[in-house]
Amino acid sequence: MAVIITDKRHFLNMLILPIIFLILAITVHEYAHALVADKLGDPTPRAYGRLSLNPLKHIDIFGLLALLLIKIGWGKPVPIDSSNFQNPKRDEVLVSLAGPLSNIILAIIFSLILKFTSLSALPTLLISNFIQLNVILAVFNLLPIAPLDGSKIFLGLLPIETSILWQEDMQKYGYIIILLLSYTGLLFPIINFFAIPILNLLL
Repeated sequence: MAVIITDKRHFLNMLILPIIFLILAITVHEYAHALVADKLGDPTPRAYGRLSLNPLKHIDIFGLLALLLIKIGWGKPVPIDSSNFQNPKRDEVLVSLAGPLSNIILAIIFSLILKFTSLSALPTLLISNFIQLNVILAVFNLLPIAPLDGSKIFLGLLPIETSILWQEDMQKYGYIIILLLSYTGLLFPIINFFAIPILNLLL
């Protein structure tokens, strides 16, 4: 089936704005990682130009295309050097948590805009979609599967000896697990299980 879009507003709402929303959400997510790492004493993100809200610094074009086409994508990982942290184990967890938390904060801010302003149907729909995108992005990244942020948070909460044993296996099989979950159709039910209660609160 082919779809021909002749209405410019429809084209903007259906194709261009979702891409802009994705870029904004990913940019804020990666910037939050860089900002927290910088505040905790690691100059690496700043040295690589990642302490910026410029989307070009954070967007991986292939990751963005994959997200649009197969619903799984990625931004450019923010490089950090945990040896610069005063408390590497704790601070790595904080840096990893910063990305998903930034998306939740974005979702809360825009849910407040919906609550306290009177908007027409289209802006309301677009903002609601942006809120959903940020919540889903946050929940997905909090899954304890490498290379997602949740895996680093999970490992950071384990005893050092245990985290070292688990780290290699998680890095080795993480991508395979994500692809299997996606292929079998289990990934999005898992995400929705956690995302829907949050969305019910925000929307």
